[in-house]
Amino acid sequence: MNTFENNPPFIGVAGNIGVGKTTFTEIVAKYFGLKEYYESVIDNPYLEDFYGDMGRWSFNLQIYFLHHRFSGHIEMSNSSKGVIQDRTIYEDVEIFARNLYEMKFMSQRDWDTYCDLFSNMVRFLKKPDLIIYLQAKTNVLISRIENRNRDFEQKIDAEYLHRLNLSYEKWIHEITNIPVLVIDTNEFNIFKDSEKLDKIFQQIELKLSESK
Repeated sequence: MNTFENNPPFIGVAGNIGVGKTTFTEIVAKYFGLKEYYESVIDNPYLEDFYGDMGRWSFNLQIYFLHHRFSGHIEMSNSSKGVIQDRTIYEDVEIFARNLYEMKFMSQRDWDTYCDLFSNMVRFLKKPDLIIYLQAKTNVLISRIENRNRDFEQKIDAEYLHRLNLSYEKWIHEITNIPVLVIDTNEFNIFKDSEKLDKIFQQIELKLSESK
């Protein structure tokens, strides 16, 4: 279904680790005929080291993510087709890097350098037409992470996930310059709850039509 042929949208999918962004992105992209852009996780050379020693590798990891997301964002902005992105560049600074700094895993020097770099990058970026925030409780995230069974994710601390969730809630409610759609995924099975999924498609269409 290509509803936006004459007005291709740029959608960002936001949410914590394990919430189901990749699966959601795939399904929404297929329904609306959008091109997908995914977060570099499996091939990320820093991720396993990071979960083993967050203080040592936090800055390296965040710079890698920022670079990868910036490159994808530039490509999406120049696309003539509608696009959907698995995790936005804004989450890098507002959620992940900020938490690492506040938890003392990133030094003041590294945090300042990271923020300066981010500020210079976003000056060149087109804002998404819509951010879809997938919401889930910490215990639900842990269950989903365990079920997908990625070795490097087994080291993720529940307290770390909880802190990220709190940051997400704060950030998403402070966004004023980009339309936001919040989806509670705690009891949502995207493969079985077809009625709810259809309603989500309708909500996405409505939000995008309002933003144009």
